[in-house]
Amino acid sequence: MRAMIQLQNISVQRGTKFLLDAADLTIYPGQKVGLIGANGTGKSTLFQLLLGKLHSDTGSLDIPKQWRIAHMAQEVGHTSRSALDYVLDGDNELRRLELEIATALQDPEHNGEQLAHLYSDMENIHAYTAPSRAQQLLNGLGFAPGDDQRPVSDFSGGWRIRLNLAQALMCPSDLLLLDEPTNHLDLDATLWLEEWLKRYPGTLIIISHDRDFLDNIVDRIVNIEKQKLDNYSGNYSAFERQRAEKLAQQQASFEKQQERIAHVENYIRRFRAQATKARQAQSRIKELERMEKIAPAHIDSPFTFTFKCNDKMSVPLVHIARADIGYNTGAGNKIILNKVELAIRAETRIGLLGPNGAGKSSLVKTLAGSLPLLAGDRTNGEHFKLGYFAQHQLEALDINASAALHIQRLSPQAREQEIRDFLGSFDFHGDRAFEPITHFSGGEKARLALAIIAWEKPNVLLLDEPTNHLDLEMRHALTMALQEFEGAVIVVSHDRHLLRNTVNEFLLVADGKVEEFDGDLEDYYKWMQQQKTNIAVAEKETAVNSESDSKVDKKAQRQQSAAARAQLKPLTNKLKSLETQMEKLQTRLSEIETQLGDPSIYDEKNKTILQPLLQEQVKLQNQLDETEENWLMVSEELEAAQLG
Repeated sequence: MRAMIQLQNISVQRGTKFLLDAADLTIYPGQKVGLIGANGTGKSTLFQLLLGKLHSDTGSLDIPKQWRIAHMAQEVGHTSRSALDYVLDGDNELRRLELEIATALQDPEHNGEQLAHLYSDMENIHAYTAPSRAQQLLNGLGFAPGDDQRPVSDFSGGWRIRLNLAQALMCPSDLLLLDEPTNHLDLDATLWLEEWLKRYPGTLIIISHDRDFLDNIVDRIVNIEKQKLDNYSGNYSAFERQRAEKLAQQQASFEKQQERIAHVENYIRRFRAQATKARQAQSRIKELERMEKIAPAHIDSPFTFTFKCNDKMSVPLVHIARADIGYNTGAGNKIILNKVELAIRAETRIGLLGPNGAGKSSLVKTLAGSLPLLAGDRTNGEHFKLGYFAQHQLEALDINASAALHIQRLSPQAREQEIRDFLGSFDFHGDRAFEPITHFSGGEKARLALAIIAWEKPNVLLLDEPTNHLDLEMRHALTMALQEFEGAVIVVSHDRHLLRNTVNEFLLVADGKVEEFDGDLEDYYKWMQQQKTNIAVAEKETAVNSESDSKVDKKAQRQQSAAARAQLKPLTNKLKSLETQMEKLQTRLSEIETQLGDPSIYDEKNKTILQPLLQEQVKLQNQLDETEENWLMVSEELEAAQLG
């Protein structure tokens, strides 16, 4: 039988609730599967089953015994190990061989044959390129130069999750399980990860609520619905169409869709001719074009909210002129963005693009009013009212208060039924709306933060990664709500589907400037690739120029340092002599290791050759260690003399 993952008649019960009931699933080697379903339907539970950390109540689960499984840990470590070592820990075989070699070398009577086999195993797993491969993972996921040597405990929670992801990617695997890998990534890192996963040769099962990410990676969707594992061929968009075809047959779905179409068409008729509403009208036309195909796939969504816009508007709502944006460090101003010009009007719908660390966060904080300008002017319109969403606001929620109480504090005069109805549109129904949010998930807290913004009726929405922790249905509802919002929208997001369907212009934050980006998200990806090429070329030119500069005036430098060299000559000669000895020892050791790497050397007939060879290896290694110690002592003595 062909090796594959097979679940037959699997049932998993939690308390009185069945997450899976007599569910079946078959996954073949090399398939890339997107695992979707509403929150709480059992996606993470299925991962626990595959990892062997959980057993089903009924049924059987078969995974090929020889398969190596890698997964992305969700818990955040507090280790003092360096980031690079932490990522390398993902390769268990590498760490096992390193430990066995270290243990063998500590034994004065260590077995040379065993060591030779261990070194051969290290070669087979490409152990000597592991640090550079780990560094590439860190670079791709957005870590800055020097971060590789920082302890894991130095990083924030989101960056530690990135380290967990890098560790999972470092692990050689036949099956890779990733649970929401893009939640803490920016757009650049998401695009890099997407390319990495496209090249991954093993079987991939990924839980994600990023539809573009799924569309570009997976060839199959498994939807957990009604305690079953429903299979759909193709990517997420294909799933959406297939599911729509099923649901479109239901009369209730059809009627609800027709109501929505009528609403959108009415909006288009009312505002198409108005210049201030033309862009929103065009957005509704696009929505209408898509709706006939996919709307039924979301007809049973629990979310029905909208963002009501403040009745009063200013023109412009915000104006920033000749602004220097950055931080006052105490020792002076650190300018990140220079001479920024930005006017926000009701029709503004902007997506912010730019590399990690280029200043997007600084611009967002400036727009939010939490970062004052270092220079220039900012003018808020008389009726400017901001709705600001950022991840730190989830932490600012009162965990002892209910969702309803958060709203009541904003509007003490609001009726309870009005609050109930409003929170119901965000899927906080019944008693759930009046429970303390202590045990709310990240997704529920994000929904509450968005609900608070919607309640206050802003005329400018500033959203910094609003989709983190939101499931696919909530993301779809958020996209629809932003399309219908009549105020200004400014978004930073790694969710390309959200950007593509809610903004109509992009600003590029890069190289200390904020400029209009002439292109779409595909053009931005090309721009990023070109930037990487430019950096590589610049680094090469710098290296060449540095080498060239070092040749300039060498004659004068030689004359100036001649006397000093004469004084240091004895130490220099001694150092050269030691280096020559080390080179000879290393050459001979390499020759011995090559001989020991030949399996025939361990045949009985070669016993008389093997034993002297192993003895010579130990003797040479000891000599090399002693020579290296002497070299270090002379080097320190020479350095001290040079400084003196």
